[in-house]
Amino acid sequence: MFSLKNIPSTSSILSTYTTFTASAMLIRSMATEVQAIINQLIPEQLRNLLLSKLGGLYSNPSSQMTLLINDYDGYSINELYEASHTYLQTKITPSMKRLKVSKAPRDKKVTVNIHKGQKVVDMYEGIQVKWEMTCVDTKDDEQGKVEIRVLELSFHNKFMETVINSYLPYVTERSKAIKEENKAVKLFSLGNFCGGYDGAWGSTNLDHPATFDKLAMDPAVKKELVDDLDRFVRRRDYYKRVGKAWKRGYLLYGPPGTGKSSLIAAIANYLKFDIYDLELTSVSSNSQLRGLLVSTRNRSMLVIEDIDCSIELQNRQAGPGGYGQGTNDELTLSGLLNFIDGLWSSCGDERIIVFTTNHKEKIDPALLRPGRMDMHIHMSYCTPSAFRVLASNYLCITNHDLFNEIDQLMLEVEVTPAQVAEELMKSEDTDIALQGLINFLRDRKLKSENCNSGGREADLEEQNESKARERVCAIDKIGKINKKPIRKRKYGNKRKN
Repeated sequence: MFSLKNIPSTSSILSTYTTFTASAMLIRSMATEVQAIINQLIPEQLRNLLLSKLGGLYSNPSSQMTLLINDYDGYSINELYEASHTYLQTKITPSMKRLKVSKAPRDKKVTVNIHKGQKVVDMYEGIQVKWEMTCVDTKDDEQGKVEIRVLELSFHNKFMETVINSYLPYVTERSKAIKEENKAVKLFSLGNFCGGYDGAWGSTNLDHPATFDKLAMDPAVKKELVDDLDRFVRRRDYYKRVGKAWKRGYLLYGPPGTGKSSLIAAIANYLKFDIYDLELTSVSSNSQLRGLLVSTRNRSMLVIEDIDCSIELQNRQAGPGGYGQGTNDELTLSGLLNFIDGLWSSCGDERIIVFTTNHKEKIDPALLRPGRMDMHIHMSYCTPSAFRVLASNYLCITNHDLFNEIDQLMLEVEVTPAQVAEELMKSEDTDIALQGLINFLRDRKLKSENCNSGGREADLEEQNESKARERVCAIDKIGKINKKPIRKRKYGNKRKN
């Protein structure tokens, strides 16, 4: 029978509670100290491995969720795959038995990453996730057998919301920081740089030393271009607000040797943008062109050099049966325009498109209007200000007694920065190099006067070079046309320019 006499006294209860609380605090303090000792003695990667092994003993396979991250999402590169692949480089452990190791000729360090079949364990806010690299072979009608790389991300299904909304964004941000630390500008071209062509982009590091400080071009034009680039890269929200694709187009035109290719490299180095060098003569159809262009990365430059020599992309006003009127299966001007400012132009962000030409007047006006080529940059013959830059680059001087005579001669003859640079490289002695340049300029002036006393004309050498280039372009076009198979004509709506 219940009796009040059996109830412990208040002092006894308080004593027991105090003892229990003190014991709990002692255990908690000891656990904290043990945790600190373990953290100091056992590396984080080994701790994660031990936790993963213990978790595997008690986990229920049916409770596991797996996300598949393919390297490509349709035509486009899957940026989440690239971010995850970069992030996993930081999770390599000595216990892994199969790794992928690579080093480009100009890389300073070896790159190590996981290989097919390798698993990586990661911890995020107390959540254990597992990564595994797999590869799947598929067939493509145009390219034959294609290997698709897939990253599998596994975790307990109750953490799916945290993984998708928190962990994966964390992986993306970490990969951006890693890339910025080790950023190397890439040069992409069709094929694998070993003579082969597999219908995809191959890349190598761009180790071009060109910078805006070293470019021999008009200072005002240079400043205008740099300001335009700075304005472009910081205007993400602006482009979104006004409803325009985040892209910019530049046309570089002028005689050969005026620094168009060097300017492209300087832009890439300045912005840390990769370059995609596209040879249109290697592209046979609009559909192939779309696939190639959509697979380019964000923060990149698409470069088409000598656009005036590209097949079927010249001025359509040349006459009937002319340019840009092929079938839907052929490469046409309309196909290129659709990517530059049509619906396909929105498939990517922070893109720059660069065309170069020696003959601006030969390009179809549809390619040159604002919204396609937003800024036209004339790469002119060498001027006195450009010569000062070259003298600083090659002779490490900013002033000399012979500069005035050189300046006067440059105003009277047309020479390219490449020709001036070649003369300055002929001697390490400053006086000899400058005198050699003066002799070269005097000789050019004399030839120009003998050739045409009525005005400043391009010299015979450059005229012959221009004619030779036009002949090569014509031969390329004929060869390209002859290689195309006969197709049944397809009818459809043409794009209006």
